[in-house]
Amino acid sequence: MKKIICFIAILFNICYVYSQKVIFIIADGIPADVVENAHLTNFNRIMQEGTYVRSHVGGDKGTYNQTPTISAVGYNSLLTGTWVNKHNVWDNNINNQNYSYPSIFKLFKEQYPKKKIGIFSTWLDNRTKLVGEGIAATNFLKFDDISDGYELDTIQFPHDKTSKYIHLIDEKVTTDAVKCIKEKAPDLSWVYLEFTDDMGHRYGDSPELADALKNLDHQIGQLYDAILYRKTNFNEDWLILITTDHGRDEKDGKGHGGQSLRQRSTWIVSNKKFNDYAYQSYPAIVDLMPTIANFLSIPISVPIQYEIDGVSLIGKVSVAQPQINIFQNTLDVSWQNFNEEGNVKIFMSTSNNFNKNDTDNYILLGEFPVKQRNVAIDISKYKSSFYKVVIEGKYNSINKWFEKK
Repeated sequence: MKKIICFIAILFNICYVYSQKVIFIIADGIPADVVENAHLTNFNRIMQEGTYVRSHVGGDKGTYNQTPTISAVGYNSLLTGTWVNKHNVWDNNINNQNYSYPSIFKLFKEQYPKKKIGIFSTWLDNRTKLVGEGIAATNFLKFDDISDGYELDTIQFPHDKTSKYIHLIDEKVTTDAVKCIKEKAPDLSWVYLEFTDDMGHRYGDSPELADALKNLDHQIGQLYDAILYRKTNFNEDWLILITTDHGRDEKDGKGHGGQSLRQRSTWIVSNKKFNDYAYQSYPAIVDLMPTIANFLSIPISVPIQYEIDGVSLIGKVSVAQPQINIFQNTLDVSWQNFNEEGNVKIFMSTSNNFNKNDTDNYILLGEFPVKQRNVAIDISKYKSSFYKVVIEGKYNSINKWFEKK
């Protein structure tokens, strides 16, 4: 459609170029049922244009990639498109993060160094630790627009027992983000808002959490209006992604960190329609990184592609939901397919050098019709206690690990 519009415009010596921009918003600690049972005017405005889907955090329960349903862990799963067994952020202390798994900001800046990135956050560690601004491991990545660190300013935001100061910081961060979007429009921005999680921890499932959600809805509306202003006046195509980092426990809604259904159950709101994968499978927080990369046309090298645990929620997708098992020297591989175009290639490596910023040697085990969905392959020549398996389709790849106990 854009090509047709552009061709018509050429006839009049005008061709409008739509610059593509992304903003993703993490609203902390809101389980899916709370969002679904609330009346949120601005959430609904965005959903009417785009979509809402249930999603999950926590990795694959009971497996090697089971991931704590804790805030910083969830943020980094979004940023890197990987579960905790790879990015190595196990809690909010953020010790020993593995930067071999690059964030979406690093990938974007490496490909488009002149384009702008922004962060508007009620927690300084999001920029300095998780994204790793200014450190050698991220090639001294630098944000162009920043609004964060206010939680350390006890003069402007004196700390109080009811956490009202966190709400005020959220308001400040939102105001700064709105102003920056209208005036500068960074190409890739992260907005992080915390107050809903504070109310959840303090009061659980409560009127206080409901009120915090209404405040959040108002902040989302301000951000959405700023984006609509840019779309109307500057020929920009914006992707908005709103999600949360974890749910809450079933008992009273105060806790999280475990693997119960409610703690794992999250949601995604977007102004764009999603693909079949989003509706026929069970999306995860790791899907947002490849979604952003897809929309912003960020080329990702094959070694990094083979490590990403997520699947894009927009555009064409070949495969998802990998499953593997090894028995009697046979590798049994299955997958979910979303088209019947072409084949999948099955690759295998018995090393895990990538996590040390090194290269894995992948062996091509065979090529099979994507619609076959399952294959059994003799691997008696490749004795090992550890295997990394990649299923590569026409439009995307997925991976799964197997380790003998």
